[in-house]
Amino acid sequence: MQVFKFGGASVKDAKGVRNVAKVIELTGKTHKVVVVSAMGKTTNALEHIIDLYFSQNKALKSEIEKLKQYHHNILDDLFETNQHPAYTKTNYFFDELEIFLSRNKSPNYDFVYDQVVAFGELISTSIVSQFLNHKGIDNAWHDCRNLIDTNSTHRDAEVNWEQTQTKIKAHINPEELSITQGFIGSDENNFTTTLGREGSDYTAGIIAYCLNAESVTIWKDVPGVLNGDPNVFNNTQLLNQISYEEAIELAFYGASVIHPKTLQPLQQKEIPLFVKSFYNPKSPGTCVSKGKAIEPKVPCYIVKNNLIMLSLSTLDFSFFVEDNISEIFALFHKYQIKVDLIQNSAISFSVCIDNKFKNAEKLIEHLKAKFKVKYEKDVTLLTIRHYTDKTLKEMTKQKKILLKQYTQQTVQLVVKSSQ
Repeated sequence: MQVFKFGGASVKDAKGVRNVAKVIELTGKTHKVVVVSAMGKTTNALEHIIDLYFSQNKALKSEIEKLKQYHHNILDDLFETNQHPAYTKTNYFFDELEIFLSRNKSPNYDFVYDQVVAFGELISTSIVSQFLNHKGIDNAWHDCRNLIDTNSTHRDAEVNWEQTQTKIKAHINPEELSITQGFIGSDENNFTTTLGREGSDYTAGIIAYCLNAESVTIWKDVPGVLNGDPNVFNNTQLLNQISYEEAIELAFYGASVIHPKTLQPLQQKEIPLFVKSFYNPKSPGTCVSKGKAIEPKVPCYIVKNNLIMLSLSTLDFSFFVEDNISEIFALFHKYQIKVDLIQNSAISFSVCIDNKFKNAEKLIEHLKAKFKVKYEKDVTLLTIRHYTDKTLKEMTKQKKILLKQYTQQTVQLVVKSSQ
């Protein structure tokens, strides 16, 4: 049995949905679970809708209608008549979205976020499933909220592995073709939760682990894992083979091709992960598996933008000791701050953080009560894995470096984003 994952770019229009059907026809119509993300930029559109909802903006209804029309345009291209059940199902989900927003009483942004953004995946998988049936490719559609059990940490939920495995084995027949959503699960109260942005890859890994799949394939608009983002770097190279350990390192530093959590369950059962192009399904792509660390061995470049650099020191210039650091990390946890880089000396502590949950200002105000705080917003973290003197020289040329950190295999540079 295989697990496939198709991202938003692969189903952004009717042509993409047809291509999903083509890939399934080429690779086999049974013994497969297909995980599908929201179509195109739907998640971004739903995030905008959430912001309009909380600001009580009158544009809310028109933005929902605009997103509905986007999906109807895809349906119009896929089906001969608007009487097809796919329209009914799509309209049902949009009705459910509006009902939730009209009845919700919770002021909790993260809770509302999870309930709303899940509709993107539910709608996309419904359309894909209906189109496959329309093309004679029999499949079973599954609501992933009935498959993946999590805690109630909205927007970054933790999986309850034991209950999830029981549910997946009970609901999914590995011999069939199953279609389900990435990114979403549910808690013990049956409220929708999400696994973190780009969590669809993780969903594929969870399902593969629970069903002892032969492999996982992530279908992308690139030929495989490249040594840098082709939108940022010229002359990028395809990595043919990466070990689990190397891929986890790249993911940890922010490589966006593979979600950081995805590889852990796969490594435990040595399930290989393939990253392939949905434009060229027969091309080999990249294999992540047990074996050689990286082939070819070339420098790998990772860029993370829109970060914040914090520099802390004690108010009385005493040593920065374990008690200070443990207190700071407790605050990072409280304010849901992700740490990308740490550097400390006897009297100072510098850290580069990701403000995904927009709590950095609250954190900074809290820190100012006990520490001297300097911070710089909108910085970029450049990471070079397997760097050489030549690549390091090229990357640092004409850049104002705020912080530099070396390990044997990796160098990280915090620079002003404008550079």
